[in-house]
Amino acid sequence: MRIIGIDPGTAICGYGIIDVKGSKLTPVAYGAITTPKELTDSQRLEILFNDLSDILEEYKPDKFGVEELFFNRNVTTAIKVGQARGVILLAAEQQQIPLYEYTPLQIKQAVTGYGKADKNQVIYMTMNILGIREKIKPDDTADALAVAICTAHSSHQDRLMRLVK
Repeated sequence: MRIIGIDPGTAICGYGIIDVKGSKLTPVAYGAITTPKELTDSQRLEILFNDLSDILEEYKPDKFGVEELFFNRNVTTAIKVGQARGVILLAAEQQQIPLYEYTPLQIKQAVTGYGKADKNQVIYMTMNILGIREKIKPDDTADALAVAICTAHSSHQDRLMRLVK
């Protein structure tokens, strides 16, 4: 099974693609879609949509995990991230990829075992779980890989629950 995780953003949108075979998680591709700040919001969203659509076409994930928008004190930032999430959700829907959404707390819990882990703990555990030696940059990319790991763990739990029933 192939899973893509997304950390939404307009300026930087992290993505991480992993393969899952049994309990083994293997990184396939990861990085960030960036948009120049001098562009209009609509131009930036178009770049995000087109680049993400290309990534989805190339890697053909079976599942799509995305971080939910959490309340942000900066309303302008929250609106921009919300717009990016809308474009991201549209890209997943157009490719008909099952979508899973997780709170930051759920993602941290899945990766580190502690829902209030700091960013460095998440990056460290993400690298450890996936066997990545070089520090993942930018942080948005590590967050996206963490979303993919969370999606993999959730999928595994879903399978176990079906076996129990």
